[in-house]
Amino acid sequence: MTDPEVSPVAELVATGITKTFPGVRALDNVDVSFPRGRVTALMGENGAGKSTLLKILNGDYQPDSGTITLGGHHVSFTSPSEARRAGLRVISQEPEIAPHVTVAENMYLGRMPARFGMVSQKAMKADAAHDLERLGFAGLLDPGQIAITLSPAQRQLLEIVRALIDDPAVICFDEPTSSLSDHEIAALFACIRRLRDDGRAIAYVSHRMREVFQIADSVTVLRDGRLVGSREVAEVGEQDIIQLMVGRDLSSMHQRTPHQPGEVRLQLTGVTTADVRDINLAVRAREIVAIAGLVGAGRSELALAIAGDRPILSGAVEVDGRPLVSRTPGDAIARGVGLAPEDRKGDALVMIRTVRDNIALATLRKLSRFGFVSDRKERKLARTYIDRLNVRTPSMEQRVENLSGGNQQKVVLARWLAGDSQVLILDEPTRGVDVGAKAEIYRIIDGLAQAGAAILVISSELPEVLGLADRIVVMQNGHITGELTRAEATEEKVLALAMADELETAGA
Repeated sequence: MTDPEVSPVAELVATGITKTFPGVRALDNVDVSFPRGRVTALMGENGAGKSTLLKILNGDYQPDSGTITLGGHHVSFTSPSEARRAGLRVISQEPEIAPHVTVAENMYLGRMPARFGMVSQKAMKADAAHDLERLGFAGLLDPGQIAITLSPAQRQLLEIVRALIDDPAVICFDEPTSSLSDHEIAALFACIRRLRDDGRAIAYVSHRMREVFQIADSVTVLRDGRLVGSREVAEVGEQDIIQLMVGRDLSSMHQRTPHQPGEVRLQLTGVTTADVRDINLAVRAREIVAIAGLVGAGRSELALAIAGDRPILSGAVEVDGRPLVSRTPGDAIARGVGLAPEDRKGDALVMIRTVRDNIALATLRKLSRFGFVSDRKERKLARTYIDRLNVRTPSMEQRVENLSGGNQQKVVLARWLAGDSQVLILDEPTRGVDVGAKAEIYRIIDGLAQAGAAILVISSELPEVLGLADRIVVMQNGHITGELTRAEATEEKVLALAMADELETAGA
């Protein structure tokens, strides 16, 4: 099949877009189009150029060459505000919310309803309720709630709602579902379909293949800053898109090396916290145990408790047969327990520090003498794990904020490997990571288990859970509802256990 030419009836067309940063050609003569009344998925590995393209469309960056037309007219935006006034909105995956004002005030920042120069809170909340109802998000956001108290998912929804209020002609969604529950995703997809049917042009950036097949009409793929193809979603399968994205076959990306589990390394007996209750769980050396469950099941809260970041009210945790009293994360680290949290940017990495600094964080005492860190030892350590995990970085002195999501996650893993952690808790280890980097991370996890680590994986992606785990433990409402072996687990069985409480209630 030949790639379709840029459509002359497209709402937004970018032609010959090239953008170079020092030492890197981020985009190389890229032609893309986003037609009216269609959802166009924009896919590619981290570093393929997707974010750079969106920033150029939004006026954050200026292209070195190329043209952009909107509604048939040439445009050249010098700022996001110019793009918004022209009817184009880019919805970022990193919400920028004013924390100490209400949801309604965030929705109407810069255009609050006023009378005689005074803002009417009553009118603003009424308008907010109306717009939330109109967009299909009623009940998911409270207009009067203070923004700082919102969950990550609610902050993402607020960012989406704020962008859609003006009814833009072109909407670009950048990983909009990374923090959302299934219920919230369903509301968002219903909204996107209404926008599409209303004639809007929609660009949808996502690493989640299943979502692309649910919501997109066509898919455009970038690789290494170049356009490699555009296809109708109805005419391709998942492997076709992966082949375009990475240029290689990843059909075996979940392939596991057979491991014979060894001695119990992590044992939880009756663990109860403010969020979970009576958790009994064992993870052995050379074993990968996945914790599955819906949002709010208590999975991340359990991980934080094991790692010393949440108090344990009752029960016991043992590591290698010895009690672990995790009063602080430092206590758990000293016993060889490493946690890669769900929010790697906010909770794991120091984004403005270098790759070297971040890898060495858990081993500074070993690298120090008389209170001074040995620069030579730190460099040697960083180089060892950059090479071992194939961290793609220009140098170990690169700020970690400049790496792709997949390489940032590798830096987090490198930190715990450098600290010789033998119990690893990985919370959403491939969140926001492209399919090629996922395959690499899966191989790293498999290799760690083969080398003797006990690994506890928390994931909301069922194919990941089924592909990685030797055993699957399912949680709901803060407790374990069941356990499945690798051989007996299916998506249907995992979901049934994840909704067991509701099913029992419905049958009562």
